[in-house]
Amino acid sequence: MTRVFTASDGTRLAYADEGEGLPLLCLPGLTRTMADFDYLRPHLPPLRLIRMDYRGRGASQWTGAATYTVPQEAKDALDLLDHLGVDRAAILGTSRGGLIGMLLAALAKPRLIGLCLNDIGPEIHRPGLTRIFDYVGRNPAAKTHQALADALPRNMPGFANVPPDRWLAEARLHYTATDSGLQITYDPALRDAFIAGFDGPPADLWPLFDACAGLPLALIRGANSDLLTQDTTAEMRRRRPDMIFAEVPDRAHIPFLDEPESLNAIHAFLKACTP
Repeated sequence: MTRVFTASDGTRLAYADEGEGLPLLCLPGLTRTMADFDYLRPHLPPLRLIRMDYRGRGASQWTGAATYTVPQEAKDALDLLDHLGVDRAAILGTSRGGLIGMLLAALAKPRLIGLCLNDIGPEIHRPGLTRIFDYVGRNPAAKTHQALADALPRNMPGFANVPPDRWLAEARLHYTATDSGLQITYDPALRDAFIAGFDGPPADLWPLFDACAGLPLALIRGANSDLLTQDTTAEMRRRRPDMIFAEVPDRAHIPFLDEPESLNAIHAFLKACTP
């Protein structure tokens, strides 16, 4: 069940909180919602699953491009944990969510039990960002969920052996059907925030990754990812030889997280986070 809480700046943010046990905070991708984890959810062991829609996404309040930043979203994640009375949580971060997780490791490490990264690292490959630039903030040309599902195999290079019903599920999860066609499930102004970052100077994010020292750490990579390169992955593994790692065949950015390789890594990560 989706609930709403008020963040420290007065913004109304949507979240879901279910189960008991180890708190696992799941942080979605740039344009995504808590539905990012729908495929994973049935495969998780008993735990406390916490998900959220960032401001400007899903059922959360729109607050404008200037507020759609990783630092603000990290603050919102801490506000949610405070609202729920959760002192420490394991974090599973997909793409943008992984960047937020690394920032939290640097700024609020005592709040983290561990961090699992889904196809993201401290270096973001420019071609992957360019592909995101092409679609962020824009409604798809397809007018129905089925039309979009039919187009996705062509529009998502690097994915293979994905059944048609999964593409249809993707279309339904991330786009809303209206009389005028499919609509994105987030504030179109997110494009302005993305462009500001895209055009800005590159940031050195390796200190954020290194801040994860001492925490259980896992990395899932799509074997065909255009955002997380093999070279960056190799350096991450060199710096953290104890990092749980899985590479998912037939997947680009991002794995769905219900692949056997993804599940093995996530289960190992959760075990490492459990006393």
